[in-house]
Amino acid sequence: MSKIIDGLYYSESHEYVKVDGEFGYIGITDYAQHELGNVVYVDMPEVDDEVAAGEEFGAVESVKAASDLLSPVSGTVVEVNEALEDEPGLINKDAFENWIIKVELSDKSELDDLMDAAAYKAMIGE
Repeated sequence: MSKIIDGLYYSESHEYVKVDGEFGYIGITDYAQHELGNVVYVDMPEVDDEVAAGEEFGAVESVKAASDLLSPVSGTVVEVNEALEDEPGLINKDAFENWIIKVELSDKSELDDLMDAAAYKAMIGE
């Protein structure tokens, strides 16, 4: 059973957004890290890069697959999780604590297009 946290927003491509004021922390879900297996590399954008809802902003590579990261929201990257550069496996330890990028949200209404925890749970069949 995957860990799913109430109060976060979820995308169909298995990214989550944790909203804190005008900012969103984006990472992959616990379900996604289980499906990928041992994460060996995380490709992240640069600070000040723009991300757009539904568009690729990086990739996560595991021993068995590589998966593009699609941003659930639009905004400007204000921080990347540099710890993942040295230790990408942190995502396997706790996908929700180890977010990938922090963005300044440009359109909070986009959150309305994402799933809540109950809807995400239903989508992955748990």
